[in-house]
Amino acid sequence: MMGLFFNPASPEAEATEDFRRIVFIVPAQLGDVFLCTPAIHAARLRWPRARIDVLGFAGTLGLLDGNPDINNLVELRPSNKSNWKTKLGEAWRVWRRYDLALVARTSDRAHLIGWLAGRQRSVLLPDHERGRAWKARAAQHSCEAEGIAVVPGNLALLSPWVKTPLTLSLLPPPPLPLPAPLEAQLRSPCVVVHVPSMWRYKQWPVAHFRCVIETLLADGVQVVLTGSASENDQALVAAMLGVGTEPDLIDVAGRLQLRQLRALLEHADAYLGPDTSITHLAAAVQVPIVTLFGPSWPDYFGPWPHEHSPTNPWRRRGQRQQVGNMIMLQGPDRLDRPQCVPCNRMGCEHRSDSASHCLENLGPERVLIELRRLLRDAEAERLSSVN
Repeated sequence: MMGLFFNPASPEAEATEDFRRIVFIVPAQLGDVFLCTPAIHAARLRWPRARIDVLGFAGTLGLLDGNPDINNLVELRPSNKSNWKTKLGEAWRVWRRYDLALVARTSDRAHLIGWLAGRQRSVLLPDHERGRAWKARAAQHSCEAEGIAVVPGNLALLSPWVKTPLTLSLLPPPPLPLPAPLEAQLRSPCVVVHVPSMWRYKQWPVAHFRCVIETLLADGVQVVLTGSASENDQALVAAMLGVGTEPDLIDVAGRLQLRQLRALLEHADAYLGPDTSITHLAAAVQVPIVTLFGPSWPDYFGPWPHEHSPTNPWRRRGQRQQVGNMIMLQGPDRLDRPQCVPCNRMGCEHRSDSASHCLENLGPERVLIELRRLLRDAEAERLSSVN
């Protein structure tokens, strides 16, 4: 349950403070940062003249590029790449710079930065006892992180001052034009397929992806492969290239900026991807989605539907769930561990490079059924608009 040490319905909540400098502290991965955009937008509506900054790790703020609600993006080095001199410099750079710090992560580092940066602080508390007491004492307002989806959980940071909106939407970065040669190659029907996951325990097997892509190509569907320029992503995407050639199968991994990727998704008839940041972007762009979840909790990490009420769109368990034009698939339980999906562990061995039995046993046939259904719906909608 989420609990606040402040009554969000009290009339004083909206009348007492007019903050001029606000910072969202989100030292997290790309997708987690992106899920803060509804809260950032709510803060902008509440304090239209305030300076609103977002502080996060270098390389994780790209989906906030061009966001009209944000004045400045402040980058931190990841913990494994910063020494004590770097951290002292970071502390000096943010020391009491802000009237309000909103700490959207439960880590020690995020809370320490919040204490350094903000004269007032509203924070998310961890669900375990370690560090919980001092984090609560160091903030004026706090709320629980456990048991609530990331998007409304972030919004809860503002509950002392902001009434809950009727709907919440992610705000994608404004699009940039695609490279002209790529734009000339695109046709319909087109499916964007994001093969890579950062962590192995979230990775759907490469052989399954190859089967889906090969079948889509045989159906006459164009497939565009996305990913980053990282060694991991490039290797996983390269494993797909033998099943087709351009323009039927196009590899844009590492070749597009995130804002160009938004433009590509707007062209697509459907999207297939795992529990990753690009799936959240596809949801924000409102392209029909099939997303593949393994051990992660869908009700906490699932993609957020456009203009959805601030209630959780996903259930904790379910091999198939659908919200609007978004379909989430999860694999079956292990025979030796009934009802183990989702376990919210890092795979069956609980480490980032572990395999996940539930993903390995989520067959490509299930995915193809859903993608073909979405493509039929897209074609029917296109024909009806023409007529």
